[in-house]
Amino acid sequence: MKRRIKNAIYEHLATLTKALSNPKRIEIIDLLCQGEKTVEAISEQAAMGLKNASAQLKELKSVRLVESRKEGKYVYYRISDPSVAQFWIRFRTFGHDRISEIQKITEDAFSGPEVLEQMSRKTLLAKAKRGDVILIDVRPADEYQSGHIPFAISIPMSEFSKQLKLLPKKKEIVAYCRGPYCFFAKEAVETLRKHGFKAFNLKDSVLDWSEHGLPLERLSRGV
Repeated sequence: MKRRIKNAIYEHLATLTKALSNPKRIEIIDLLCQGEKTVEAISEQAAMGLKNASAQLKELKSVRLVESRKEGKYVYYRISDPSVAQFWIRFRTFGHDRISEIQKITEDAFSGPEVLEQMSRKTLLAKAKRGDVILIDVRPADEYQSGHIPFAISIPMSEFSKQLKLLPKKKEIVAYCRGPYCFFAKEAVETLRKHGFKAFNLKDSVLDWSEHGLPLERLSRGV
């Protein structure tokens, strides 16, 4: 009897690890931690076919990592509750600390003098509040609406080249996106520096910011 109970518990726990055994499903969790998205948006942003995206979402829903709602002809997915976002941050950190290949990939791809290292989060927030630093969120607009760092302005990468001329060259600019594995902020900062701006890349996502007990602003339902 005791062995059957233990076996049943571990078998159910294994369904969770099975759901996370697919790299695309892990990426979907990362995307949905930014805010609610349609299947079509997930398909595009995760670079996968629509049918495949739908199938992977159903797997995640089966273990209650995500939930869905229908509005018109669209199905929207979101993480099932904030604990999923907390789990993702810890899982990502756990993997980074233990897998040397991840450390090398991120070091090669994302390190450099443009990465903001010396300024604390609280100092950055204070500077942004005073207007001494221009903080820009380069994620898609819907993610900004779901949650963003206070005083950040939304300039999605899809609109970046058009908005570039509106930024003040005399101010320091700090860009952020979805976290340490996202290229949006890196690309934005590289573009800014080529045009003579003093710009830096903040590796934090809004989840990292929140995990350190710092505030977020929201314009709509989200994480």
